[in-house]
Amino acid sequence: MAMTLEQAQRVGYTCLKALLRFAFMVANNLVAIPSYVLYLIVLQPLRILDSKSFWYIEGVLFKWLLAMVASWGWWAGYTVMEWGDDVKAVSEDEAMVLVNHQATGDVCTLMMCLQDKGTVVRQMMWLMDHIFKYTNFGIVSLIHGDFFIRQGRTHREQQLVLLKEHLEKYYRSRNRKWIVLFPEGGFLRKRRETSQAFAKKNNLPFLKHVTLPRIGATQVILKTLVAPQENGTPSGGDAVRKESKSKGLQWVIDTTIAYPKAEPIDIQTWILGYRQPTVTHVHYRIFPVKDVPAEPEALTNWLYQRFIEKEDLLTHFYETGAFPPPEGQTKAISREMTLSNLWLVAIQSFAFLSGGMWYCLFQYLYHCLF
Repeated sequence: MAMTLEQAQRVGYTCLKALLRFAFMVANNLVAIPSYVLYLIVLQPLRILDSKSFWYIEGVLFKWLLAMVASWGWWAGYTVMEWGDDVKAVSEDEAMVLVNHQATGDVCTLMMCLQDKGTVVRQMMWLMDHIFKYTNFGIVSLIHGDFFIRQGRTHREQQLVLLKEHLEKYYRSRNRKWIVLFPEGGFLRKRRETSQAFAKKNNLPFLKHVTLPRIGATQVILKTLVAPQENGTPSGGDAVRKESKSKGLQWVIDTTIAYPKAEPIDIQTWILGYRQPTVTHVHYRIFPVKDVPAEPEALTNWLYQRFIEKEDLLTHFYETGAFPPPEGQTKAISREMTLSNLWLVAIQSFAFLSGGMWYCLFQYLYHCLF
């Protein structure tokens, strides 16, 4: 079937837009990431004299880098609608964030929707697949102190030991407060069959929209970061105390990401912007750590229950286009997450100005030396 002129124009426009967006992303990476590294190299004396101030500045630069990634989706019309508990109420407390994993765009979505949550982004630690270390953003995550975990049964025990050592060495020394992980251990499309077979064998619920989570990393985080005393108050609404000053991990934030028609956004789409504007929906439920069991078997059951609830949430969303209302309420309230275009432009401008500054400085030094 021949393509009409209008269709050809639409395809041409989409391709041109994708090409321009890709060129901008490459240019952005070429100036922003080296600038981040160079600023931190210059600030190494401050790290020795006042490490707290050094990691504060690093966190601000890190947040700006994540905001640049968020801007690629924001300007393509990939926005976020938030549901459930208001996580801003616990943004100054320590929390572990459990997220379902469908595609590479999940990380970009989190980079976007956490931008307006106070100090969260600059003080958060990510657990991600080790392959991410070899991407363009790998050097940034390495410096920031994120943990790269190697998947597979043969590496599992060793990785959990390394995770514990990493948390003890970097989490509090760099004033981290939130830690983000994907307990499913991989993308939904890759793990669903295996998970369903495991569920059938062990008489567990049949899940279509999520997979059964792995307990290892969650258990290590709780054992390492939870203070000896119990923290937290009942989750949700006014019961969540922003002013809490307790030490140690205080909250578990169960985060569920839903895409319209169950069609997740991947990183290629996020960068190139060839998909029509899409609203991604993110549901939060906050649990106090004192309500999370410590024993392995009880913790496994608790974590399984969270993902069974995610299955119910996603089933309801795909059937109705909205998440179900909280218990005791008749209607679920959503909140539109927004970013300031002026702020995003300012950050992008700072990145390009920094790149220009470093280029001129190196040119000057080269001419002086040679």
